[in-house]
Amino acid sequence: MPGPAHNAAAWVAKAEEDRAVIRLLLVGPGTPWSAVSFHAQQAAEKYLKALLVAHLFDPEKTHDLEKLLVLGLKHAPALARLEEDCERLTAYAVDSRYPDLPAGDLETLAREAIAASARICDAVRASLPPLGNGR
Repeated sequence: MPGPAHNAAAWVAKAEEDRAVIRLLLVGPGTPWSAVSFHAQQAAEKYLKALLVAHLFDPEKTHDLEKLLVLGLKHAPALARLEEDCERLTAYAVDSRYPDLPAGDLETLAREAIAASARICDAVRASLPPLGNGR
């Protein structure tokens, strides 16, 4: 019997946890903007993996959203419009966890990451088949 990694609904639930973390991080002073960017990337990654799992494809362990998107386009060609968002977010999987962050205003970059993530998550969710038990 396949485990949670082979269950699209489990991937969606984990992605929604990342989205909840973003909402919590935005409350109050001292928002850790690099953490916000990281969770934005993670939510998008998990939604893309949910799409693959829903179509009986085992996603590899990668943070490359563009690569995941290309694989997902076989099942949801309309998602091609997300390529730029995937490219923007991929870097946050690793870069946001280290002190040598990309140049720029971290809050602005994080807010752009949130918006890109929301576009990816919402579009992928709309393209998913009904999620029940199993895949």
